Amino acid sequence: MSSLPAALLAAGASPSPSPSPSGSTAPAVPTLQDAQESATNAASWVEQNWSTWLAMGLQILLILVVAVALRAVVRRAITKLIDRMNRTVQAVDGSALGGLLVNAERRRQRAAAIGSVLRSVASFLILGTAALMVLGTFKINLAPLLASAGVAGVAIGFGARNLVTDFLSGVFMILEDQYGVGDVIDAGVATGEVIEVGLRVTKLRGDGGEIWYVRNGEVKRIGNLSQGWATAGVDVTVKASEDLDRVKATLDEVAERLSKEEPWNELLWGPVEVLGLDSVLIDSMVVRVSARTMPGKSVTVERELRWRIKRAFDAASIRIVGGATAVEDQVDAPDPTATVAAPSVYSNADSPQTAAASPITPQRSAPPAK
Repeated sequence: MSSLPAALLAAGASPSPSPSPSGSTAPAVPTLQDAQESATNAASWVEQNWSTWLAMGLQILLILVVAVALRAVVRRAITKLIDRMNRTVQAVDGSALGGLLVNAERRRQRAAAIGSVLRSVASFLILGTAALMVLGTFKINLAPLLASAGVAGVAIGFGARNLVTDFLSGVFMILEDQYGVGDVIDAGVATGEVIEVGLRVTKLRGDGGEIWYVRNGEVKRIGNLSQGWATAGVDVTVKASEDLDRVKATLDEVAERLSKEEPWNELLWGPVEVLGLDSVLIDSMVVRVSARTMPGKSVTVERELRWRIKRAFDAASIRIVGGATAVEDQVDAPDPTATVAAPSVYSNADSPQTAAASPITPQRSAPPAK
């Protein structure tokens, strides 16, 4: 197969006129016959190669059409899959508890993140494969390109393995809906409220106002304190001599009042229960009070319970003792100085008794006069 430049060169090649004896060279003027030969060669080259051009063009067009159509179909399938997943989660539990576990906003955010990641990955794979097939249509040797890409991928994989780990952990965290914005979580390395969720880093707001940047690949375990329900537990330590029935009646009265008053009746998702004795010691006993509350409100309910229990016990003359090893008060405690002897008069160097007991110092005799 001859090329067009070669045909034109062959058609236009003619023996150049020999220089004139005078040394001046005149430009060669192509004749009509030369132009006709060049046009004939060009038409012949086009006639020989037009079928190849047409086949290559149709092949490239077919690759692009198939890639675009496949990309559209895959993206549409991903969108339908995400929508179906939302409807399935919506129908899991119609109760208030189930609605809080996966609320509408959380489902929308999670679906948007998952759909974006899957669509991006599908577009990259489909369009990248189509680009390689188009290059192969032009008879370009792809072996060096693929080998270089493989070596570069291995080098990047070793150098950025932590980045890949963080990214994959973030993808699975979103797929499994482990936590979302607004949840209070314990990530092991930090605890706080989630203010931003990314594929590589999660931002937490600590109790002191600090912001923690936690890499998703570094999180080994996660405790979500905002999903489902929480438990408020209060331990009340009283003397071992107290009447248990009287203590339980007082606690039941406090629990009943708390369950009927606002806003505590909305924070409580179950009755406040007196579970009974948690431990019994020689001089004290511990009564356990528990209640199921809204997620993240257990500490608030516990504080209110302690406040009301203390006031109710004071009104009922039930004494709360401190700690599990409470010590009974001693009314007639002995004087700690009663067994200590009085200081001796001999401890004072200036006292008469010390002077009387001191040995007499012998006096020196005066030397004889000369």
